[in-house]
Amino acid sequence: MSNSLISRLDRTRSELADFLRQRREKLSPLDVGLPAGKRRRTPGLRREEVAALAGVGLSWYTWLEQGRAIRVSSAFLDNVSRVLKLDEIERRHLFLLAHQRPPALPGQTSCVLPPLVRRLLDDLTLRPAYVLNLRWDVIGWNSAADRLFNFEVRDPSERNILWMLFADDGLNSRIVEWHAQAPQVLASFRRDFARAPDDDGMIALVETLEQVSAAFKALWNHHDVHGRCEGRRIFLIDGIGPVVFDHSSFVVDEDRHLRLVFYAAADEQHFQNGEG
Repeated sequence: MSNSLISRLDRTRSELADFLRQRREKLSPLDVGLPAGKRRRTPGLRREEVAALAGVGLSWYTWLEQGRAIRVSSAFLDNVSRVLKLDEIERRHLFLLAHQRPPALPGQTSCVLPPLVRRLLDDLTLRPAYVLNLRWDVIGWNSAADRLFNFEVRDPSERNILWMLFADDGLNSRIVEWHAQAPQVLASFRRDFARAPDDDGMIALVETLEQVSAAFKALWNHHDVHGRCEGRRIFLIDGIGPVVFDHSSFVVDEDRHLRLVFYAAADEQHFQNGEG
């Protein structure tokens, strides 16, 4: 093992020790349902109290807090996180300091568009852009995207990319090579579905689409999984004909699982003149 690696490990263990000690000292016995007691020489909880409440061995917890070179399980770290009342960011930090893989953040379907993201959409006046949550509901868009997808006139319950792709014949007929595009889009969604397998809204969306779209049901049963959906897509635009768009997505709020999907016409002037 190189000297530089040993130095980094020593520094990380020192940070881990300081982090655990400070979080332990911030908690009072009353915070965790213990009597306050009269004789406490140090602030916060004692190490033996943390170990007992977490259901872990005192020696192992002490060694962890001392920054010793030991390995502990994910369950061990989760129990300590619970007792120390760590939030998700702090819990993730603890896992990384303890040389564990970071825990997966639970998937959340947010319907709140952050104001700054709204301003970003408004600034993108010439190119279609919209924001998706984890369920692929469209929760914000700009005027160029509305001209392309007609978000404004849709019922809010159907303002969902999967629904639009598989249950809206009007949109399907405007996407050139829809039969090649649809499997790629659905395989990308499956990755997000796996992040929140118990989310009632996502489950209901899949079950409903299986009932209304034979194509969706067949593709869903293939269990294909892709990365993010990006590349080229061709739309038939009234009065213009086929317009080629390059498209990609960008994370704009990691905690809320929000992504901005951005389209840029290959012939921008052609699209603007026809749609403006």
